Amino acid sequence: MIKIATWNINSVRLRMPIVERFLKEHAPDVLSLQEIKTVEELFPYEAFNKLGYTHHAVHGQKGYHGVATVSRIPLKEISRHDWQDNGEARHVGVELLGPGQGMVLENVYIPAGGDIPDREENVKFGQKLDFLERMTRWADKVDRPTMIVGDFNIAPLESDVWGHKQLLKVVSHTPLEVETLKRFQDAHGWVDVGREHIRDPQRYFSWWSYRSKDWRVNDRGRRLDHMWASPELAARTVSHQVHEDCRGWEKPSDHVPLVTEIDL
Repeated sequence: MIKIATWNINSVRLRMPIVERFLKEHAPDVLSLQEIKTVEELFPYEAFNKLGYTHHAVHGQKGYHGVATVSRIPLKEISRHDWQDNGEARHVGVELLGPGQGMVLENVYIPAGGDIPDREENVKFGQKLDFLERMTRWADKVDRPTMIVGDFNIAPLESDVWGHKQLLKVVSHTPLEVETLKRFQDAHGWVDVGREHIRDPQRYFSWWSYRSKDWRVNDRGRRLDHMWASPELAARTVSHQVHEDCRGWEKPSDHVPLVTEIDL
């Protein structure tokens, strides 16, 4: 049995105290982080080592983006895809070498896409769609038991957002983004693990804006973070948790961790 976690941490160095608390309280075997916002040389390796997470795959960038996967079990980095096609650090892939040997874990941070859901008016929106199309071509060739986790920046289902009608023209929930993400899902037959365990139409959010003064009372959340798996791997998942309490911790990320347990 192994536990895989994913969390958009929004600066790993700034939020290392809550990362440490999460690891001590929930003890996942592997943690994939997005938006680490640091170059590889300044990543807090020693802090993770002291917590027992001595295996690292870090794809960093100064001040923006960046992804990292840390683990208590051996792993090796196997890929860094530039699906943004501009050199940004938005992906790292690893293969597990200890328990779960042979399983591939892909850690991705899909671009947010700006504010206007129109390719002609907003270059960032077009870049997001192109990113997903490149991921889709890659997924079509995936032939190993794989889990892809991270901040997808898309909430595909009506129950993934606080207000479906209100957000139909808001980037992250537009029909075009949902359709584009569906093509990526179909390219490999990915199973949305979160929704296997928290069935639609149950409310499921992983992000609440910093702009909301009382995020818990207003509860204007969206499910931007995902854990998807190859069908044979998804069939072995036994639990999935959304740790909403972490949004209320001191100096929190605007995202919360997701944890999936797999019987391997």
